[in-house]
Amino acid sequence: MSDARNRAHQIWMPSKEKKPQSRGTYGISAQDSTWPRMELRGPTSKGKLPRMSATWLSRPRTLRTPWNGLHFQPVCRFSTETTLLAASLKVPLLAEVYGIEGNIFRLKINEETPLKPRYEVPDVLTSKPSTVRLLSCSGDTGSLVLADGKGNLKCHITANPFKVDLVSEEEVVMNINLLGQLYFEHLQVPLKQRTTKENEEDASVDTSQQKQEDLGLWEEKFRNFVDVKVNGPTSIGLDFSLHGFEYLYGIPQHAESHQLKNTSDGDAYRLYNLDVYGYKIYDKKGIYGSVPYLLAHKQGRTLGIFWLNSSETLVEINTEPQVKMGPVAAKQEVRPRTDVHWMSESGIIDVFLLIGPTPCDVFKQYSSLTGTQAMPPLFSLGYHQCRWNYEDEQDVKAVDAGFDKHDIPYDVIWLDIEHTEGKRYFTWDKKRFPNPERMQELLQNKKRKLVVISDPHIKIDPDYSVYAKAKEQGFFVRNHEGGDFEGVCWPGLSCYLDFTNPKVREWYSRLFAFSAYQGSTDILYIWNDMNEPSVFRGPEQTMQKNAIHHGNWEHRELHNIYGFYQQMATAEGLIQRSKGKERPFVLTRSFFAGSQKYGAVWTGDNRAKWSYLKISIPMLLTLNVTGISFCGADVGGFIGNPEAELLVRWYQAGAYQPFFRGHATIKTKRREPWLFGEEHTRLIREAIRERYALLPYWYSLFYRAHVASEPIMRPLWVEFPDELETFGVEDEYMLGCALLVHPVTEPKATVIDVFLPGRNEVWYDSKTFAHWEGACTVKIPVALDSIPVFQRGGSIVPIKTRIGKSTGWMTDFPYGLRVALSTKGSAVGELYLDDGHSFRYLHQKQFLHRKFSFSSGVLTNSYADKSGHYPSKCVVEQISVLGLKEQPSSVTTHSSDGNNQSVAFTYCAKTSSLSLEKLSLNIGADWEVHFK
Repeated sequence: MSDARNRAHQIWMPSKEKKPQSRGTYGISAQDSTWPRMELRGPTSKGKLPRMSATWLSRPRTLRTPWNGLHFQPVCRFSTETTLLAASLKVPLLAEVYGIEGNIFRLKINEETPLKPRYEVPDVLTSKPSTVRLLSCSGDTGSLVLADGKGNLKCHITANPFKVDLVSEEEVVMNINLLGQLYFEHLQVPLKQRTTKENEEDASVDTSQQKQEDLGLWEEKFRNFVDVKVNGPTSIGLDFSLHGFEYLYGIPQHAESHQLKNTSDGDAYRLYNLDVYGYKIYDKKGIYGSVPYLLAHKQGRTLGIFWLNSSETLVEINTEPQVKMGPVAAKQEVRPRTDVHWMSESGIIDVFLLIGPTPCDVFKQYSSLTGTQAMPPLFSLGYHQCRWNYEDEQDVKAVDAGFDKHDIPYDVIWLDIEHTEGKRYFTWDKKRFPNPERMQELLQNKKRKLVVISDPHIKIDPDYSVYAKAKEQGFFVRNHEGGDFEGVCWPGLSCYLDFTNPKVREWYSRLFAFSAYQGSTDILYIWNDMNEPSVFRGPEQTMQKNAIHHGNWEHRELHNIYGFYQQMATAEGLIQRSKGKERPFVLTRSFFAGSQKYGAVWTGDNRAKWSYLKISIPMLLTLNVTGISFCGADVGGFIGNPEAELLVRWYQAGAYQPFFRGHATIKTKRREPWLFGEEHTRLIREAIRERYALLPYWYSLFYRAHVASEPIMRPLWVEFPDELETFGVEDEYMLGCALLVHPVTEPKATVIDVFLPGRNEVWYDSKTFAHWEGACTVKIPVALDSIPVFQRGGSIVPIKTRIGKSTGWMTDFPYGLRVALSTKGSAVGELYLDDGHSFRYLHQKQFLHRKFSFSSGVLTNSYADKSGHYPSKCVVEQISVLGLKEQPSSVTTHSSDGNNQSVAFTYCAKTSSLSLEKLSLNIGADWEVHFK
């Protein structure tokens, strides 16, 4: 949450200078630029380490770019000499190649003996990756071929010029450094510490003009800010060429299309976490979060590139057709090749290559490195009502009562910064919220929750205990002169907690204890905002890059991971306060790779415009395929006042997105669901109630995301990876594998074109039960009360048949099953069930995982996982079957105790659907329903 506050955001990007291909300073072209020294590690078949060496003979030249500190274009010479030269400007690099379990390669490049350690991103990988034996297959002087144990995946490494080819089943799927864009600016002795001899050596290899350019990069100015680089510019970069691929996805967060675009004629994609109020859409500038991970997809193969670097990063993408000669000279095959150029301001090159080959394989490979989506508490999948700000306890009480009065379910009400005493987090405004425990008790009696905000900036006030204790223990980020870094945010002049310090995270986690956080109860959960970090009046409204963190690391090294650490500490604090028993819920605005382990994210300060509703779909799809499934966009738009039609359409869309929250800024009109007239209230109620009806399906999807790395919102290409027509679709998506959703994102729409994929699929309208064959586009009439949702033939979707005031009221409500038959007359589905809030599903195996299947006229309920056990009173009371072409003569239920019973049914020949009512089949028991 943020406000304009008359602030202007000016994002600086590197100038688009063409990369020189002519001869450089030493008469060597950029294509010849390779590198210093490389060492390939991993036991060979003989148990020895193969080794190739080379030496960097010249210092990289750089291009100056504004403030962001990225410096490109090494022009250097490669030598196969094995003796390392000791001169200070002839800096050797060390390359390491690892094979990792699960079809993953890892490449690390660093200075062999840097002046001091370079930053390597910690805490993102869930554990040290398990390496596998790489077999040395062949190779001659200056080259090496390594293969995995199966032999169908090979890594061809050439020393001069340096290049790596990844070959799968004799097909080159990826080249590294094919374009010769590897560069690595080494750490240098500070100018003030240089000896006369070092300066003379430096001058001997540089022209005076070049030296002047380099000196300018040591100290850059942006407005009234000066960025001093103690050891000079330290940027890195590397190119990857993907053969046969033209569809790329990922590298959030941008308000852009799901498919990544060519950047050859425009700006590169920027990964740099910033507080951007009302961000521009269809723009490649970075906003609140960064996940330096992209996927490439084509028919028959999906790849992933995970660039583990938390400094400012740019990604250039260029797709061009490549001509490949066929066996006959006259025949030519034109295949696309996409070149991806990663550039980071600092750190080391540490890249994971995920070889797939399927989309699901890549999802699992990435989650094996960074973790899966945390299993959320069930309440967090309900509807959340938020505003900057609900004024006081009476306002909270009135809004809560309004939902009951208008029969609209909801689970959580949120409090923004105004609930605190002068923006001091972990406090309450004593006039507005004099008795927060009583307020929470009223919510708890209705089985609802409260979420409050906690930002990383701490008001400078010696009488504020959080500030005083953090100050005393040295827990704030420091400025480059050694004092506490001070910046302006909501409380005024503030200091910023250094969450990169494990001791700070431990201390911060303890602040959530009930004894420390006065007025909090066990229904209170947390929202981390402004944690890019946002610094009003700072460069690009964030922290200076030469601020100092724990370990004496500069902020430039770890900027993009700052918010990741706050969410980590917050989630741990909520777990600790329950003595490890309860699952946390933490929403964060800033995020990084691996943030999925700690909670949810959202798309930030969007606007109440149709275009922002539309862009939310590709933004959320991109987050989902990069591991962060628990995500959403503020319903209605945070900034501005939505018209009634837009608000209804946004609720309809949000009900089918993982995180479902209505939110608005302080300057907007109130927009609780019942304030837009009776008809619009009814439509919003229906949308929210449909969300609650589908909660069993939602919860089961989150379980699959948690244990199997499956995205919840899926672009069509994930479910239909060989159908080219799906690769660019971003206005509709799959919810799990069973539901296709096409939100209405245009005003006054009466007809929507919906693409139904799958050449052998059948799709059923979830409301009318009408059906269509797949692999076609159909025109679907829509009114304001409808959103196109289709169930895929061959699926079974569990639902709740009754809706409560919140998820807590629905625990024992009965289930229904929506069975949609495939063209072969079969269907499968599943249900995951546990207590919805604790870790007992994990530690004590207290869960129920059931599998439903329909085949040869028999619907079966059986165990999907026999290791779990959870008592449930719930029954299945309704079953609907779609696509049943003939009316059966009878329907009977068969329970595991031998009790068989004939049941009444209703059959509609027009829609080929059958309905069973008033059943009483225990959800946790084995049973069958026979249709004869």
